[in-house]
Amino acid sequence: MSQGSNFVDYVKICCRSGKGGAGSAHLHRDKHTATGGPDGGDGGRGGHIILQGNAQFWTLLHLKYRKHIIAEDGGAGGSGHKFGKQGKDEVLEVPLGTIARDAETGEVLFEITEDGETKILTAGGRGGLGNAHFKSPTLQTPRFAQPGEQGKEEWVVLELKVLADVGLVGFPNAGKSTLLSVVSAAKPEIADYPFTTLVPNLGIVSYRDSKSFIMADIPGIIEGASKGKGLGFRFLRHIERNSVLLFMVPADTSRTIAEEYEILKNELQAFNPELMQKPHLLAITKSDMLDEELKEEMAKELPAQVPHLFISSVAQLGLVELKDLLWKAINTP
Repeated sequence: MSQGSNFVDYVKICCRSGKGGAGSAHLHRDKHTATGGPDGGDGGRGGHIILQGNAQFWTLLHLKYRKHIIAEDGGAGGSGHKFGKQGKDEVLEVPLGTIARDAETGEVLFEITEDGETKILTAGGRGGLGNAHFKSPTLQTPRFAQPGEQGKEEWVVLELKVLADVGLVGFPNAGKSTLLSVVSAAKPEIADYPFTTLVPNLGIVSYRDSKSFIMADIPGIIEGASKGKGLGFRFLRHIERNSVLLFMVPADTSRTIAEEYEILKNELQAFNPELMQKPHLLAITKSDMLDEELKEEMAKELPAQVPHLFISSVAQLGLVELKDLLWKAINTP
């Protein structure tokens, strides 16, 4: 099983919050009081379903098989102004970068971005008011109370955008998975055919002095991905959260490197123009087959404004320099 198949970026769950407890319609009675006033307490609130950010989680895998999330109902109010017990909240821990949306309308409800941050996904029903609330000069002994509010039942979609420092952008077979497997402990599936990477792979790249950064191998995009062709939108959106983009073009491309870079750039531009404002670097992969003279010739045609590097993951060529460049780009404010 590859690391990729453990990456769950989308789950659909049915949330049922707790029903509010009923208010009490009790009238005060004891051995000294035969006709006391109302002393019914309020019902307890039904349990919420809450999302909580947890920086230790990387995937939504733990929620994949929990299709129904049910919070506890609130307790009924009691005599002597006793409040009903509050229904227990159901707290779901999720990775940072999780977006909650309404499954019916697709509307984004909120996003969890910080460790420990909590947001109510489905609110529990309010508890009913006890009869003490309804006492008035004209109604001294109300014999009714409010029922508790029903909980909500709704389908919600949770999506995770990969939170990584570096996103690898390139056509299928550009060598992204190979680079990730060489510079990190990730073990992506590697094969020489398009779309081997069907889900993003995350790898932790160790750097000098025990520092590290996270690199995400994002599925290969093809011309037209921004219009939903190929693997389309589902994976392009992963790139939105990366702070540095590393464009990868193989040295043996059938087009010129500048042409291939432009096509990749245009795809991202069409999907979300803001992506092109992120720092980006260009790596020419499979460069172990080039001699210095050829590299110099090719370098003349490369886009001047983008820092570039010739690398080979297999021959371990230029990888230290690549890490240096990436580290600098990540840490430049």
